[in-house]
Amino acid sequence: MSDIARRFPENPILCPKELNASRAGLEIVCLLNPGVFTFQNKIWLLVRVAERPAQKQGLISFPVLRKNGIEIIEIAESDPALADNDPRVINYQGADYLTTLSHLRLVCSDDGVHFYQPAGYPLLQGEGEDETFGIEDCRVSLIDNTYYLTFTSVSAHGVGVGLRTTKDWKRFEKHGMIIPPHNKDCAIFEECINGKFYALHRPSSVALGGNYIWLAESPDGIHWGKHKCIVKTRPNHWDSARVGAGAAPIKTVEGWLEIYHGANGKHQYCLGAFLMDLNDPSKVLARTEEPIMVPTADYELHGFFGEVVFTNGHIVNGDELTIYYGAADEFVCGAKFSVKEILSTLKYA
Repeated sequence: MSDIARRFPENPILCPKELNASRAGLEIVCLLNPGVFTFQNKIWLLVRVAERPAQKQGLISFPVLRKNGIEIIEIAESDPALADNDPRVINYQGADYLTTLSHLRLVCSDDGVHFYQPAGYPLLQGEGEDETFGIEDCRVSLIDNTYYLTFTSVSAHGVGVGLRTTKDWKRFEKHGMIIPPHNKDCAIFEECINGKFYALHRPSSVALGGNYIWLAESPDGIHWGKHKCIVKTRPNHWDSARVGAGAAPIKTVEGWLEIYHGANGKHQYCLGAFLMDLNDPSKVLARTEEPIMVPTADYELHGFFGEVVFTNGHIVNGDELTIYYGAADEFVCGAKFSVKEILSTLKYA
């Protein structure tokens, strides 16, 4: 497998121990998959912070959002109704629960490498019955001075796409769930095409079909329709089990360039790219055969869930593409790419 990423020598740039938990009684287990944007001449990350109670011997405990706040559920490890063979999800008495509760937190940087949490900005937390297991993996798109935040809303109802918008990162308008379960990995294009908003998203198929990337269009960025499947998994490839969009597509002279993640049957996550037509993004022109980034560094191979590189945020500066990514589902890292080099790796249909 190929790898053309130039990783930050400072990686990981954020670790769980470097931030404080949102409340007493919880600990930060993972920092994951930040949305990325510029604001007030700084680079900002909207980091997914995954928390849980400190674990006690013989017990598994995890938090769930209720109307009155966070409830801690404790289950004996010996309980025969418990299935806990995945560090991310447990099943108890036939129902699935996440082992952690995620919220979104803002950090910023003057140099794009050293980040800190500024005062005066709120945590973005789950609200309502569709977000009782938290909100995750936000993509940030800037359109006409408004930031569109698409994120994964998680609850016992399933996994869907939520939307909030803001202009100042202190006041947010909530638009509810814009794509119902099971769906995630939603990235809105940062400009309209022929008067329409476009977004990539990923329905999850239980039986027929698969975990493919779809395109949707909208008159207003809130109400979505005309869904079309545009990128599928490939048997015996690095992206054989699932594919999903990264951040907003990058406009180039050759087309809309999308960095995406793919995983195989062993749950190893890599990054690749595909190219869409500038005037009709439902037309996929080219795609990488091999990944452009493979988990090889120790912090990508070993962590809460190893062998993972996963991005939903980047900064474009001419030919330089700076991708911020989650490594091993525990750390936040950075890497640089050349847009031209990525384009040169594409194989046209």
